[in-house]
Formats: sequence, C-alpha cells, structure tokens
Amino acid sequence: MKRLVLLCTFALCFGQFCSAQAKSVYAELLGPGLASINFDTRFQKKEDGIGGRVGIGYFSIDEESLLTVPVGLNYLLSKNQRNYFEIGAGVTYVRYSSTYFVDPADKEIFDGSFGHLHFGYRLQPKEGGFLFRAGIT
Repeated sequence: MKRLVLLCTFALCFGQFCSAQAKSVYAELLGPGLASINFDTRFQKKEDGIGGRVGIGYFSIDEESLLTVPVGLNYLLSKNQRNYFEIGAGVTYVRYSSTYFVDPADKEIFDGSFGHLHFGYRLQPKEGGFLFRAGIT
C-alpha cells in the first residue's frame, strides 16, 4: 500500500512538473499496465527527446482483481515530427487479489513490481489529434 501511495504522489508531481511541455493521454492494451489509461509528456518544450509516462489499469472479474500502475521514462527519435521511434524503460506496480481458490474470509494477495523495456513506433501528429503506438514490451 505504501508503494501505491508513493506512485500516486509521484504521478501528481509528474503532471505538475510537465504542465508546459507536450502531453498526450492514451489507452494501452497489452503493455506494461496490461489494460491501462496513460499520461505521457516530454521534459522539454519539443515533440521528441526524453519524456515520461504514468498510467493506471484496473479490472475485476468475479472474486479476482488486478491493479497496475506503470511508470517509466522514454525517448523519442524523429526526422519529420510525425513518425517516431520510441525506446523506454520503467517499472510497473502490480496488486492482485483473489478469493477464487481459497476461503472468502482469506484473501490471496500478490503485491509487487516488475521492470519493463519498450521498443516501438509512434504516430503522433505535431498539431495534435490521434496518437497511435505499436511496439514490443
């Protein structure tokens, strides 16, 4: 629980620090957050270069639930400010709980984190609009 509070605090500070830079919000499927909503920003006032991301994913089915909080740094390379090569690394906090195979009074909980690397392509028009990302994580 302490890790979750720390990650959420970092996310709020991250958003405040990056208020003047290029930003994007996107949904991600099968990435470090499994299925998550993410905030991405550049640390400089340009569309490429170093930046960061933070996200949150949650879903619950029957007696099982999964919470993910991916946080990471990334670097964008581009020649035309529209098509980018993206490389990144980060850590994802994971909290899984289940009462499916155990007595409902006893909850089985996994609470931990894992590191991840990302290599991919990003289509992000300079004037804003639809952001498309595909890659290997």
